[in-house]
This record gives sequence, structure tokens and C-alpha cells, in this order.
Amino acid sequence: MNSNISTSGNTPDKQPESNAEPKSVSFGLFKLMRPHQWVKNGFVFAPLLFTGLFLDMVALSQAFIAFALFSLAASATYIVNDLNDIEQDKQHPVKSLKRPLAAGWVKPNQAKILLVGLYALLGVGLWLQPAVMGVIAAYLLLNVAYSYYLKHQPVLDIFTIAIGFVLRVYAGAMAIAVPVSSWMFVTTLCLALFLAAIKRRQELVQTDQAGRKVLAFYSVALIDKYAEISATGALLFYSLFVMNARPELVMTIPFVLFGLFRYWYVSDMLGEGESPTDALLADKQLLFTVVGWVSVCVWALWPVGGV
Repeated sequence: MNSNISTSGNTPDKQPESNAEPKSVSFGLFKLMRPHQWVKNGFVFAPLLFTGLFLDMVALSQAFIAFALFSLAASATYIVNDLNDIEQDKQHPVKSLKRPLAAGWVKPNQAKILLVGLYALLGVGLWLQPAVMGVIAAYLLLNVAYSYYLKHQPVLDIFTIAIGFVLRVYAGAMAIAVPVSSWMFVTTLCLALFLAAIKRRQELVQTDQAGRKVLAFYSVALIDKYAEISATGALLFYSLFVMNARPELVMTIPFVLFGLFRYWYVSDMLGEGESPTDALLADKQLLFTVVGWVSVCVWALWPVGGV
């Protein structure tokens, strides 16, 4: 696990190691799509899980198609954002070494060709899942607005990131033709706001406002308050949802509580958290917590989804 400096000063600085240049342009283009970030699209499966339809092969296949379409859309937004952020990313201690455009592995014209190809593939989604593509279209438009304007606006930038997670849940619901409950909406929003707040916090701590203009409007103390409110809301609303609508899932509440505690520890003491995906994949306890939570949910809801 990476051991960057903590905000408390209990661990020493550790500079990111330079990555070897990709062996080919195709590998650089693959990295430009950030496939490891597709983990975040797992939110698409939330409606499938909580409705107990994970044993329905039709619903399962539709959810996986929605996941694939959202992954293409997410990769497209990453490319748009990276094209717009080349100069800023060059100033970032990690992004300047890991992002293909900022590191010079891929040329902007090559990235634009890949972007057109991704949009063409998404066009097929209009035939496969038109309702899901409506949500994805909203996601794409929101992220274009984020890349060129909203990410420079304090508070709005955090909410825009969070809404992206909510749209993933809505896409999953559209895929299997079920409504998104109010509980799921508000819980997802609070959890996403927590992740977005921690992301901004770590950017502020690690780059000292050098890598993103909006960081000049924030302080660590302010973002900590945002994170505390969001984490409390996520835990509260999830617990109320479980106790009122899914009492069989009450045993999952400790997993959520531990996950929040552990994620905050990984962020504050180990310097992770700027990328939720990287933090999850780098910390075994956090990863096992998510796997355990999903496993208990499947076990508890298995009879509901039985056919």
C-alpha cells in the first residue's frame, strides 16, 4: 500500500514513483480509458441487489449490459476531462506520471479518435437499452459541464461528482425496470458526497491548490465538515432503510459503519482517498468489507430472489 504523508504528520513523505512509459500507443490509450475506475460503475447493480432479482437471468444480463454501457460512458468522460486538464495534470505529483496525456504517452489527436469510437459504441446502446441511454446521456452532458465549468465552482463541483453516482443507480434501475426508492436515492447521494468530499480533501492536502483551481476556495477544516455530515447521513439513512424496508439486512449495518471508519483512516493516515477506486483496491480490509457486505446482502435476500 502506498504510504503518502498523513495530515497529522505521523508518517514521512513518500514521493510517487515514476511509471515506465507504455510499450505501445494502444496500451497508453487503454490506460486513458481508466478501466480500473469501472469499479465505481458497480453502483449500477444496487437496484438488482436490493430488489432480490440477482437470480433472474434476464435482469442480471440487462444489469451487466447497463454496466458495460456506463463503463464506456465513464471512459469517454475521463478522456474529455483529461483533454481539458492536460496542463493542470502536469502540475500534479501523481497525475503527471500516470495519466497518458499529461505524461506524453498519448497525443491529443489520438485521444480524440478514441473518444469518437467510444461515442459510436454508445450509439449501439440506443438500440439495446434506450431508457438506460437516457440516463447515460444526462451523465455525459453533466460531465461536459463539469469538465468546462462546474469543477471550478466550489460546492457545485462536489455535488456534480456525487450526482454521477446517483445516475449510475438510476441506470441500474432503468435496466431492470424497477423504481429507485427514496431511501436508495438519499443514501447513495450522501455516500457519494462523502467520497467526493474526501477526494477534494486529499487533493488539497497533497497538491496545496496547485493541481486544481477550485481548491483555492476550500480549507481542510471545511471539507472535513462536509465529509462528516455526508458520512453521518449515509449511515443514518441506510440504517433507517434497512430497519424499515429490509430488516433482514440489519446485519449489514456494521459493515457499512466499519467501511466508513476504515475509509477515513485510509484517507487521513495513509494518504489515500483522492481516488476512491485506488483506495478500495489498495486496502485489503476495505476490499474485504465491501465483499463481505455484498455477500451478506446476497445471503439475506436470497429467498426473495428465488425462482
